[in-house]
Amino acid sequence: MPKPRQPDPEVHESDYRVPAALGTLAWTIALVVLLAMGDGLPSSERWWIGVCVTGIALGVFGFLYVPRLLRKRDEAADRVTERTADGSGAR
Repeated sequence: MPKPRQPDPEVHESDYRVPAALGTLAWTIALVVLLAMGDGLPSSERWWIGVCVTGIALGVFGFLYVPRLLRKRDEAADRVTERTADGSGAR
């Protein structure tokens, strides 16, 4: 006889800003180091500069977009709760 399913653990919400800021900071430091190397950076390795710039851009985008995403999710959940509370359940 199979064991009964255990209940799901509670969802742990964390602050998204810390990892986004740390990642963006790491890419910024890497970019500064690469730019400080100047001519010491071989031309075959200059593509790393583009990788750093892309990492910074994605980090800033995530830092700015995630609050909007979370706000929209909360608004959608509120609408569902209101609909359920009204008893209509219709869309």
